[in-house]
Amino acid sequence: MKDSIGYLSDTEDIIAAISTPFGESGIGIVRISGKKAISIADKIFKGEIAPSKAESHKANYGKLISPDSKQVIDEVYLTIFKAPKSYTKEDLVEISCHGSPLVLYRVLQEIIKCGARLANPGEFTLRAFLNGRIDLTQAEAVAEIIKAKTDLSLKHSLKHLQGELSEKLNRIREELISILAELEARIDFSEEEIEELDRSMILERIEKIESEIKSLIDTYEEGKILREGLRVVIVGKTNVGKSSLLNAFLKEERAIVTPIPGTTRDVISEYTNFKGLTVRLTDTAGFRVSKDKIEIEGIKKTKIEIDKADFILFVVDAETGITKEDKDLEKELADFSYLIAINKVDLVPDEKVKEIEKKLSEGLEQKEISKKIHNISALKGWGIEELKEKIASEVFFSKKGLDQEIIITNLRHKEALTKAVQSLSLAKDSLLKNMSFEFVALDLRVALDSIGEIVGKVVTEDILNKIFSEFCIGK
Repeated sequence: MKDSIGYLSDTEDIIAAISTPFGESGIGIVRISGKKAISIADKIFKGEIAPSKAESHKANYGKLISPDSKQVIDEVYLTIFKAPKSYTKEDLVEISCHGSPLVLYRVLQEIIKCGARLANPGEFTLRAFLNGRIDLTQAEAVAEIIKAKTDLSLKHSLKHLQGELSEKLNRIREELISILAELEARIDFSEEEIEELDRSMILERIEKIESEIKSLIDTYEEGKILREGLRVVIVGKTNVGKSSLLNAFLKEERAIVTPIPGTTRDVISEYTNFKGLTVRLTDTAGFRVSKDKIEIEGIKKTKIEIDKADFILFVVDAETGITKEDKDLEKELADFSYLIAINKVDLVPDEKVKEIEKKLSEGLEQKEISKKIHNISALKGWGIEELKEKIASEVFFSKKGLDQEIIITNLRHKEALTKAVQSLSLAKDSLLKNMSFEFVALDLRVALDSIGEIVGKVVTEDILNKIFSEFCIGK
């Protein structure tokens, strides 16, 4: 195993790292893992009970002492987790110190002097994978949980950590293995009296597997939004209140707001939360004909942001009504998902708002109008919470049963599943053309390996290095 996974592979080493974020805090944790982790703890910890004689999973109070100078570094709690009942399935030690960066660094320094080395990013979780405590999807879920920004993204990451995705993929693998076993029995023992296989039944079983995998692939767009957040771009002509709307969403004065048209010359982006969904909000320069070079550059950047957006919020001004600039911009958005927010409704009579709604709803069916158009006052905060909910529903929560589904959030998983579907399609084609079972089995093995890559049944150095190098050190 050492040679197969590059710089993350020295599994005989004792590794150590600070496992809490840098900065001052009440408590900081230093973690040690490896066959001789407890013997290192014996050298630096002085308490009523030596670590080697301590009870597993029980915290012990004592002092951390430098073996060289005999100087006391800190008063700590030390907990032993004896193999195999630890995070890494190796002997593991966690030292809870006072959360001073200096103290934590000194503790780590003494541990390294005693024979440990600094852990690589994700190396504790890598060892948990290599030692069979978790599979690869669960290892990736650890990183997802650390990065989760909302309850919803945390919920789906926890599903992955608890093995729901792995369970589904392993069921698919078992069915593929079953089909392969039947095919290979006919290939290897073609001269024996083995019952002939019904090709239509094999085809049906492959199609069922293909359908299950495609259903998983279909969840990726929603999963990507859960993982990375929804990119919402606010667009509109100048002075419609885009910056005021950004501030209303964020509940702080993030963008400069003035009555002067064209104040926003560059894009401004901030993250927020819409009903459990991470959202990256981008305020853009207003659309209008301009000779100002800086403003023209800002409008170019707006078009770039529109192309990158998951969703567009098109803001119009209730005071000025619908202008040619609004109509031109609406044409630009024809191929995008967007909602229209009629802003400044507090400044005009209801009749004028209804007139604007009528102009905007031309060509829309009645049931689409209430979904597409929303009235707000960014200045007074009217309709802002409802608009958040509408955007979240339009993009995400409208998906039937999505809250209960297993969702794939990882591009690596999507690519592997797509490869599996392609191989299954080739296997079906071979069956329909009445080709030899060798050809069918060849493509089924590729599909099996593709799914195996996701859960870690088939691993390469590149896959492991890519996954674990993105982890933080200490996890």
